[in-house]
Amino acid sequence: MFGHLGRLPFLGLPGNPVAAFVCTVVFVLPALRRMAGLATVVESPAQAVLGRDLPENDWRMDYMRASLSHDAAGRLVATPFPVQDSAMLHILAHSQALVVRAPHAPPALAGESCDIIRLDQVPA
Repeated sequence: MFGHLGRLPFLGLPGNPVAAFVCTVVFVLPALRRMAGLATVVESPAQAVLGRDLPENDWRMDYMRASLSHDAAGRLVATPFPVQDSAMLHILAHSQALVVRAPHAPPALAGESCDIIRLDQVPA
């Protein structure tokens, strides 16, 4: 949620803690950076390869919590956790990235390139 109360801007976040965290990374931090007048508001996503197959995506943009590793060739591998429930804090605590999936994305196979947001490099 976003709006103004008079001249005061406000942002509202979802009630689930994981959803609130993801929305903060995706929406709130860029909004704060814009309000602060910083030149770079949104960082470009990083690239990785998928560590497991993913089914086709539904109608909304997804930010899947994932672990990061490197394969034998030295490529960065993002492996989304099998369960993505927005109330599961322990999954978020073990996540190092968010795999970004566009609405209606087709199935993706392990080893294919994917966009990620590295949680250890989220600009403040």
